[in-house]
Amino acid sequence: MPTLRIALCQIDIIVGALDHNADLIIEALTQAEAADCDLAVFGELSICGYPPEDLLYKPRFIADNKAALARVAAATGNCAVIVGYADRDPENPELIYNRAAICAGGEVKGSFTKQALPNYNVFDEKRYFTPGSDFPLWSIAGVNVGVAICEDLWIADGPCKALADGGAQIIVNINASPYHKDKVEERDAMLDDRFAECATPIAYVNLVGGQDELVFDGASVVVDVNGEIIARAGQFVEQVQIADFAVTDRKPVTLPLTEVTNRASQSRAGLPPVLEPLLDPLEEIWAALVLGVKDYVNNNGFTEVCFGLSGGIDSAITACLAADAFGPENVHAVMMPSRYSSNHSVSDSEKLVQNLGIDGRVVPIEAAHHGFMDMLTPSLGTEPWGLTEENLQSRIRGVVLMALANKFGWLVLTTGNKSETAVGYSTLYGDTAGAYAVIKDIWKLQVYELSRDYNRRAGREIIPENILTKAPSAELRPDQRDDQSLPPYEELDPMLIQLVEQNRTAHDLIEAGGDEAVVRRIARLVDIAEFKRQQSPLGTRISKRAFGKDRRMPITNLYRGGSSS
Repeated sequence: MPTLRIALCQIDIIVGALDHNADLIIEALTQAEAADCDLAVFGELSICGYPPEDLLYKPRFIADNKAALARVAAATGNCAVIVGYADRDPENPELIYNRAAICAGGEVKGSFTKQALPNYNVFDEKRYFTPGSDFPLWSIAGVNVGVAICEDLWIADGPCKALADGGAQIIVNINASPYHKDKVEERDAMLDDRFAECATPIAYVNLVGGQDELVFDGASVVVDVNGEIIARAGQFVEQVQIADFAVTDRKPVTLPLTEVTNRASQSRAGLPPVLEPLLDPLEEIWAALVLGVKDYVNNNGFTEVCFGLSGGIDSAITACLAADAFGPENVHAVMMPSRYSSNHSVSDSEKLVQNLGIDGRVVPIEAAHHGFMDMLTPSLGTEPWGLTEENLQSRIRGVVLMALANKFGWLVLTTGNKSETAVGYSTLYGDTAGAYAVIKDIWKLQVYELSRDYNRRAGREIIPENILTKAPSAELRPDQRDDQSLPPYEELDPMLIQLVEQNRTAHDLIEAGGDEAVVRRIARLVDIAEFKRQQSPLGTRISKRAFGKDRRMPITNLYRGGSSS
């Protein structure tokens, strides 16, 4: 049975960093050449980064990305390369293509144009790209290779079926497939379906790394001639995995076939495939959060971060994620107690700082709060203490964090979770002051799960038990607790999941037996908080429906669902 030695190259590229991306590709290609590979495969739009969005409208951007591609092609020798790039129709510059280049022997041998353009969830490809229609095959080391790009593989009776029927002995699929919870299982099921349809081995190569709110998990795989996944690269790590893979016996070829490389008549020792273990579900989410914030911060030119450490669970988990992402020496936790901060909040924070080995500093805000109140009393009057005075504390803390960040060149992380973000239980220009919301797509109950699992994996109590067990509170007034303003999170989170992630309306939840008063109140909070969310920093996408690209709701919106809307 014929074989190919393939290098699955999952690399952490950066949108717009054309020279950097080309350097990474050439570095991986050098490893593949040294291992006598027939083929090195890289992810979708690896040259320019994914998603490039409106950079594609800049003619110079596409020209520069093609110049970077030419540099990659010039570095090729006996090992062929399949790599993604953006192209423009020379006859009609309005037409832009998402393409895979096939390179060898120092030149670009040809290309394949993506045909299935996704336009759902976080994808906007119909905004930018024109689909292709041709089905070329490429003879690489004597094997007929069909090339497809990401969504092409997800379509039943689509491009991959045409390639297999036309004589492909293996299908190489290059991807920029963003992570969300359970994505690996979805991909594996899709690969089962596609093999059942095509009866052809599949090499699936994905990007790895963070790009704004998206994170790519790698986990590149190869499906063998029997439909089994026999190779898998690691999740959330850069890796060049090299192995020999059998392909189907030669088929009748009915599609255009271009010779790319011939295999030299030499024997070589076999390299068996490697099947990296999958992370467990909570560890997988943790790895995604760490990589997402790490790449966002580092790729935007920062090395150190700061955030407010309150003694609560949300800031505690943010501290742990930051320490994992940047190293404890680059993490600055700022404790900003007021008259309403409990003694245990300060002591719990100090213990966490010590356990993690991060920098902790105390900046009391009481004097600033008194100063603001003295300044504002002539305008606000002497009405009883209320939301205005509570929110002022949060906004003072935001000013403190931004001052430290400006002075020392740090980047501010915010600590709000998805439950709070959903109902607007946060102070605009206070809790939301910062550049990146690390746990923005993590429900409150998930925060507790992840925190306990973090302690379990560490084998010791890093997050103090008191933080895990005390009642959640913003501590902006005496004896304040979250459940005074919101239902318990055990009740709230399932309701929010239906409203936000499953697109249910209040009417739907009431029909299913929900308490009408509670449901209508929570659904209204979700709706009216949209203006806050659209001013809030982005954060790593973990679910299939995160706040951001996934969920684009109008701010002015009077629809409530059902006959009362």
